[in-house]
Amino acid sequence: MMNASPDPQPQPGRPLAGKRVIELGTMVAAPFATHILANLGAEVIKIEPPTGDTTRALVRGGPSGTLIAYSHSKKGLCLDLTTDGGKDVFRRLVASADVVIHNLAPAAARKLGVEADACLAVNPAIVHCHIKGYAQGPQSDDLATNPVAEAATGVMDDHRINGRPSRLGPSYHDQFAGTFAVIRIMAALMNAQNNPGGASEAERRIEIGLYETGLHLAARDLAGVQLKTQLLGRPEKEAGGEFAMPGYGAYQTSDERWIYLLVLTDAHWAKLTRALDMPEADDEALIRLRDRKKQRDRVEAAVRTGVGRYTFDQAQARLKAAGVGFNEVLPLERVLDAPQAHQPGKLRELEFRGLSFEVPEFPGQTQVEPGLPPPEIGEHTLELLTALGYSEGERAALVEAGAAKPYTPGDFGWAPVREKA
Repeated sequence: MMNASPDPQPQPGRPLAGKRVIELGTMVAAPFATHILANLGAEVIKIEPPTGDTTRALVRGGPSGTLIAYSHSKKGLCLDLTTDGGKDVFRRLVASADVVIHNLAPAAARKLGVEADACLAVNPAIVHCHIKGYAQGPQSDDLATNPVAEAATGVMDDHRINGRPSRLGPSYHDQFAGTFAVIRIMAALMNAQNNPGGASEAERRIEIGLYETGLHLAARDLAGVQLKTQLLGRPEKEAGGEFAMPGYGAYQTSDERWIYLLVLTDAHWAKLTRALDMPEADDEALIRLRDRKKQRDRVEAAVRTGVGRYTFDQAQARLKAAGVGFNEVLPLERVLDAPQAHQPGKLRELEFRGLSFEVPEFPGQTQVEPGLPPPEIGEHTLELLTALGYSEGERAALVEAGAAKPYTPGDFGWAPVREKA
């Protein structure tokens, strides 16, 4: 059996070098967490069933941007954990690892033997992290996804399209849950390293709920509505920034490009009105924010007119010279054109299936460490089985039985794009 992963001296920016992390992840939350851990130097082994992570088949039968963005620099192992052979491989791997993280449904985790009790029985020192719909409580076995968490914590009620409550675009609750998981994992690893007795078992049994994540993200708004209820005697939401601050939002230039203005304070207002030669610059009735709030419609109309007099290039030059905060509202296909995005440490260039990608990196670094492209499903299966001590005959038997699967060229291939008639 393979010993625990080697523990080289931590490198600057890579404090988890030598730590082995096992991921049983699907979609966003757990893969996003291990993406961060990999950027911090951990060896991440992504275990998938033969059917693959859901994100392997979302774009024309092949991998989506989620897999490319959040599963690079990982190794791929394909196991059928419903088989005895697959379970044996998993147990051997757990014995060699420092962290197990997954976002399987609670019932599925128990059925497959990857829950905390099972992993701690194999490796009592393991840090086990389960990202799930709901953490401890009466709903702990209930299922939830990112939009369900939005519905349960007030976000969706505030985000309506044509009056219908709708989910936000990006899966922010998944990503925040993954980030909170990393924080808890890092704390447990630090305590294990710094305390003579190591981290307690309670610290190493981590549950992160999407619901609880949503509650924490909504804490300001939940406190705000309680405040208004007690002060006013009725529940009232605090307006978001662009609704509370006239002139703070998106406005269209004469060449039909959108520009988002940062106008929060009286000083911002003064800079904006002078930059755009607005007649309201000298209107004493609009100097103070409290007065502008009372004349919201007038202020909004004035800013729309002021911005609409200029092309984007003209407005940009004026606003920049005046020190006004702003940015063009960019479509995704233009986001990475910005010179700011191409400063050292911000983008990872990688090749995957003959295609080239620029993937934004983990923030806060000034250089990109070399890494692996996203693994094909089971790409490292045979390599890892060998390292775990399985003989050639045993590896062949596991593959023959369907307990383990190496990559087969063509697995989860993108369907060809057909020319329109």
